[in-house]
Amino acid sequence: MEFVVKSAKASTLKTATLVLPVSEGLALGETAQAVDTASGGALTTILKRGDLQGKVGQTLLLHSLPGIKAERVLLVGIGNESELNARQWRKVAGAVLSVLKGLGGADATLALQGVLIDGRDAYATARLLVEVLADGRYVFDRYKSKKAEPSSLGKITLLCHKTDQASVERAAAQGAAIAAGMAYARDLGNLPPNVCHPSFMAEEARQLGKAYKGLKVEILDENKLRALGAGAFLAVSQGSEQPPRLIVLQYNGGKKGDKPYALVGKGITFDTGGISIKPSPNMDEMKYDMCGAASVLGTFRTLLELQLPINVVGLLACAENMPSGRATRPGDIVTTMSGQTVEILNTDAEGRLVLCDTLTYAERFQPQAVIDVATLTGACIVALGSNTSGLMGNNDELIRQLLSAGERADDRAWQLPLFEEYQEQLDSPFADFANIGGPKAGTITAGCFLSRFAKQYAWAHLDIAGTAWTSGGKEKGGTGRPVPLLTQYLLDRAG
Repeated sequence: MEFVVKSAKASTLKTATLVLPVSEGLALGETAQAVDTASGGALTTILKRGDLQGKVGQTLLLHSLPGIKAERVLLVGIGNESELNARQWRKVAGAVLSVLKGLGGADATLALQGVLIDGRDAYATARLLVEVLADGRYVFDRYKSKKAEPSSLGKITLLCHKTDQASVERAAAQGAAIAAGMAYARDLGNLPPNVCHPSFMAEEARQLGKAYKGLKVEILDENKLRALGAGAFLAVSQGSEQPPRLIVLQYNGGKKGDKPYALVGKGITFDTGGISIKPSPNMDEMKYDMCGAASVLGTFRTLLELQLPINVVGLLACAENMPSGRATRPGDIVTTMSGQTVEILNTDAEGRLVLCDTLTYAERFQPQAVIDVATLTGACIVALGSNTSGLMGNNDELIRQLLSAGERADDRAWQLPLFEEYQEQLDSPFADFANIGGPKAGTITAGCFLSRFAKQYAWAHLDIAGTAWTSGGKEKGGTGRPVPLLTQYLLDRAG
C-alpha cells in the first residue's frame, strides 16, 4: 500500500473515492463544506434524507456527485468530534477500509484533515490512521489452496493543511513502517511450528541482515551456548530434536561509542510444556510462544526501514520445549550462565529459563536499558485480559518511558509491582531458587525470577501473553503487538 500526502482542494482532485468525515448531528467540516458547495449542496440534500447520522463508523457511499471530479464520495461518521478517541478512530479507519476494499478503484483520497483524536496533533492522528489502514490489509493465506481475492486499492492519499504537511509525511512514513514490522511479526507467529523452528528464525534474521544495510547478525548454536554455560537455556531445548539458537542482532545507526538499547525476545517456537505437559485443547496456539522474538524482529524491520539514528541490540532466545527421554524433569537443578542455580519445579515455566541466560548475555553490550518481551504467563491474561500488556522493571524512569510510549502508540501496558515480598515465593530448599513461585501472583513472580538476572542495567519486562495473538475461531492469529510500543520507545530515544 502506497501512502501519499498532499495539500490540495478535495473538490478538484481526480480520485476513485473521496472520503469525507461527518460529525454526529450531520455537521460538515471545512473540506466537506467546500465539496458540498462545489456540488451545489448535494451533500446537504442527501444528509437530510436521514441515511447517515454521523455515528462512529457509519458509512454512506455516493456516486458521481455533480461538480466533483471524484468518481465516488464516501461519507464516514466520526461521532462527536470533540470526544473522538483512539479507539473510535480505529473504528472509523476500519469502516473506511472495509468499504474501500470492496470497491474497484485503484486509489482513494482521505480528506480527514482537521480531525484530531484525544487532543493529539495532526502527526499522531495521521500515524494511527495509516497504521490501522495498512495493518487492516494483512492476510495470511500462505498455506491455503485458494488465495484471498486481491484488492485493486493500491494508493491512499492523505489530504492535510499545508502547515501540517511535513509532520503528516513523517507520520505516514513511520506508520507504514510500523505496520510492515507488525505484518512481519504476524507472519512469523502464524507460521506452523513444523516450519518456524529455532533454525528457521535464525535464517530469517540472516535474511533481514542481507535485505537492509546496517544490521549485523550472529547466531549462537548449541555448542556456543554450552561454552557460555547457558545451562538454563539448554535445559529447555534438550528434549527436542530442534537445536536451540540465540540470535544476536546489532544495528548501529547512532553515534559510534553510544551505548545501545537492547530488546530481548522469548522465542519458544512450540511449547508443549515439556514433561509438565499442557492440556491438549488449544495446544496448537503454543506456536505463538515465540511472539516475543517475532515482535523484536518486527521492530528491527521497522527500525531498518526508518534507519533511525540509534544503536540497538536484539537478542532472540529460540528453542522448542518438547517431552522426550532426554527432556528436563521437574526437580532437575540447572546452573545458569550467571552461576546461579535453579530448581525446575515445572518444565512449563520454560520461557524464563531461556530469558535468564539471555539477560546475562546482554551484559556484555553494556546497554543503556534492556527490555525483554515474552508471552510468559497465562496469569497475565487473567489479570489484564487481551487488551493490555503487563509491565515490570527495576527502573522507574524506564517504566515511565514505556508506559508513555504505549499510550502514544495506542499499544498500552500496565505496571505490576515487584515488591520484595514476592521474591520469597521463589525460595528452594535445594537450589538458589525455583523457577516458579506457586499459584499466587504468577505474572509477578515470573518477573521476580527475571529480575535476579538483570541487576547490572536498567531493565523492564513486558508480558505479552494476552496481547500477542488472538485465540480461537476464524479470527485466530498474531497481532503484531507490541511492535508499535517498542518502536515508539526507540523513536523517543532517537529524538
